[in-house]
Amino acid sequence: MNRLVSDYLNPNVVSQLDRLDLIARLVVEGFITGLHQSPYHGFSVEFSEYRQYMPGDPVRNLDWKVWGRTDRLFVKQYEEETNLKAFLVLDSSASMAYASNDITKHRYASLISAALAHLMLRQRDAVGLVSFDSKLRTFLPPRSVNSYLHTLLHAIETSTPDGSDTNLADTFHDLAERIKRRALIIVMSDLLDDVDSIINGLKHFRHRNHEVILFHLLDPRERDLAFDRETLFVDLESGSRISTEPWQIAKEYRAEIEARIDRLQRECRENLIDYVCLDTQTPFNVALSNYLAKRKRLV
Repeated sequence: MNRLVSDYLNPNVVSQLDRLDLIARLVVEGFITGLHQSPYHGFSVEFSEYRQYMPGDPVRNLDWKVWGRTDRLFVKQYEEETNLKAFLVLDSSASMAYASNDITKHRYASLISAALAHLMLRQRDAVGLVSFDSKLRTFLPPRSVNSYLHTLLHAIETSTPDGSDTNLADTFHDLAERIKRRALIIVMSDLLDDVDSIINGLKHFRHRNHEVILFHLLDPRERDLAFDRETLFVDLESGSRISTEPWQIAKEYRAEIEARIDRLQRECRENLIDYVCLDTQTPFNVALSNYLAKRKRLV
């Protein structure tokens, strides 16, 4: 993967741009270019708008730009809409405003949401958006027209954390009841709530026959507690404070975090939910690849 492509998938680089529509396009184009260049993954497997050229295919359907980049022949597919319906579910609670570097968890989740919306519409899939904190704040039903991207991006940009706390269980139960037809639910959250409640809410999606991808978003310091001096920790939702020497508790803290991640991963696996743990330094292609892998299994 060349440097330019890598930059498009780098959260620290892309997050410096202001326009969300430009970011979404650059991330998706960088991702697709990376798939073209990869020696390990056939592009026709990963991205359903194309398939490998077969003798007898009309030459007019060849994508010469792809050929120029990969020296391989691919044919554009002009298929009917897939009928895949997806909801991007964006956590906008106060804890998502945390950042130990230049990008907050909410900003990272917003950029993933924007890129996924762009990619889904490019795939002719129907995509909607939900934002929430202690309850649902935004509910945009899925549509598959390209002009809908502007509406989705505007909703993402205006869903900033405003100091509210999190109630994942009630939100998931409410959303599961609202979505009447089978859909792909893509949740982006730091999951700062009781694990049993989270799992029960996710099970409600599965009970309603929805497919689920759970992106568990963390800041790197939330996972390793790598602070080198006495630190004042402030709960962004409750306002409670505690001052401590992180090195004294880091070992036990990391063990608790990893145990929590392991349990979430295990419970999701048992309930046929795709669980992906990301931090705000993870390149965007990880999230996009997981979405495409899930999509490939569904359509």
